[in-house]
Amino acid sequence: MDNREQILETALDLFYTRGYDAVGVQEIAEKSGVTKPTLYYYFKSKYGLLEQLLDSRSGFFLEQYHQSCVFMGDLKHTLCSAAGVLMRFAQREPKFYRLFMALYHSARENEAYRAVRPLAFRLQQETEQIFNAASDLLGNMRGRQRQFSLGFMGLVFYEIVMKFEVEDGERIRVEQTEIDSLVHQFMHGIYS
Repeated sequence: MDNREQILETALDLFYTRGYDAVGVQEIAEKSGVTKPTLYYYFKSKYGLLEQLLDSRSGFFLEQYHQSCVFMGDLKHTLCSAAGVLMRFAQREPKFYRLFMALYHSARENEAYRAVRPLAFRLQQETEQIFNAASDLLGNMRGRQRQFSLGFMGLVFYEIVMKFEVEDGERIRVEQTEIDSLVHQFMHGIYS
């Protein structure tokens, strides 16, 4: 692992275990086995490090999520696909997923929130596109696409959070039957 990757990995571990605000640049450098000037060479600042961490860990995931949100006429299938990508990402990257959730729920003036907001906003936009494309299927969906997308994301995100709590706390299992059941529950709500 090169210095840049080592710093990113160390930062993820420290931010995950102690929180972004509680970790200093000196500690990240020391635990990465590099000097502060080396860290600043790669990332310019702690905020720059966080932005790069978010970008490097979410790029492939965002592409998968974008593809899963392409509506091809079957709302349940599309929602199962999107929920599956979210849940399997949390399964593969538990530290990053939990850090993402913590950062997103931090104070709005906090720089950590400012760093994670574009990622959260993009997820919401991709999800809303499903409901925009499917709005002709449900008369009660027109004009409420954003509300439906937020409800869907909230349900999936909360399911993941609770899986971390109920299972061993570090890793979760994701079964297709759980995804199908979650989407069925959501769809029952929007069709009623």
